[in-house]
Amino acid sequence: MSSPLRLGIAGLGTVGAGVVKIISRKQELLAARAGRPIEVTAVSARSRDKDRGVDMSTYGWENDPVALARRDDVDVFVELMGGEDGPARNATEAALAAGKDVVTANKAMLAHHGQALAMAAEDAGRVIRFEAAVAGGIPVIKALTEGLAGNEITRVMGVMNGTCNYILTRMEAEGLGYNILFEEAGKLGYLEADPTLDVGGIDAAHKLALLASIAFGTKVDFDGVELEGIEQVTLEDIRHAADMGFRIKLLGVAQRSGRGLEQRMRPCLVPASSPLGQLEGGTNMVVIEGDQVGQVVLRGAGAGEGPTASAVLSDIMDIARGDRISTFGQPASGLVTPIRAQSAVAAPYYLRMELEDKPGALAKVATVLGDSGVSIDRMRQYGHESSSAPVLIVTHKAARNAVDAALEALPKTGVVLGTPVALRIEAV
Repeated sequence: MSSPLRLGIAGLGTVGAGVVKIISRKQELLAARAGRPIEVTAVSARSRDKDRGVDMSTYGWENDPVALARRDDVDVFVELMGGEDGPARNATEAALAAGKDVVTANKAMLAHHGQALAMAAEDAGRVIRFEAAVAGGIPVIKALTEGLAGNEITRVMGVMNGTCNYILTRMEAEGLGYNILFEEAGKLGYLEADPTLDVGGIDAAHKLALLASIAFGTKVDFDGVELEGIEQVTLEDIRHAADMGFRIKLLGVAQRSGRGLEQRMRPCLVPASSPLGQLEGGTNMVVIEGDQVGQVVLRGAGAGEGPTASAVLSDIMDIARGDRISTFGQPASGLVTPIRAQSAVAAPYYLRMELEDKPGALAKVATVLGDSGVSIDRMRQYGHESSSAPVLIVTHKAARNAVDAALEALPKTGVVLGTPVALRIEAV
């Protein structure tokens, strides 16, 4: 059997400790599958004395992750600290410069600095693997770079933040408002230290930008993601959407058309009968569409010790076997700067507005929509209270700029109360 693959692990939180547990408990299985032993030689974390549920005393210790990255007895630097800059980035750059391969779960670092790090890896003849950075235990990176390598990818979409999906599905099932469930998610430990990373869609947008780079051969363009979180989704919208055969999801979509590359992470409606519509709780789902394979649906746990540590191990095992793939599936020097689409592919929209209960109100709304280039597919009016009535409209396919023009004009009719709501309906 070949010499051991020696690991230096920086970050011993939930995922880092999980990786150590798997390696310490499944040494024979991992060695048989990799063709060589997998060993942890040294680790680094903020606290040396914390009980992590596994014995760390037999491993070398470094207070500084950069020192860990440079150790002579480390072949692969495993970065599990997180953060787009600071120690994570410094240690990753140090590891590459020292001739180490890198395995990371750090989506933020790669979303902001992925191109530069990929170039540095290529210059050093090293690899960066990051299966654990996107959708936890779902092997979506491997699917795109290996299993579907013979396909021209036409669209990638998915629910990539379990916290948001947990809140939205609980709102529907329990009839509870967003604020109550936001507090509940925090008490359960589902939220990041900065909650806006979750509910603001930033965490999921990092993942989408990475998938888009692999799928379309472009440089990572996180700044090109149209971003909107779930904070403004109301229980009323969820109920009305369900009544019309839809469910609301924070859905990431990346697709390339003649207009350029579209990347959006926004709440939208999907058919309740679709795989995405049936997704419950904190589970993640990624849907990939290719010209040869059609549609592939990947579903699984998007976070947690076991699933994420499993994804880290999959990258370590590939390196142990000698499988060396460019960071984003092809040489970083060949990735092109994406042309950002100025307008999205047309789609139906869900519109909700409150109308004054007086003659001609609906006619005025229909006129504004028509003048803006938006046609009505179906309309529903619910029982009204006092002098107003909620109205729901599902449009035919429309350009987003046409919908935006209508949203701007509707309050000027004198019959629309408050601010109308518009959510895209995604075909899945």
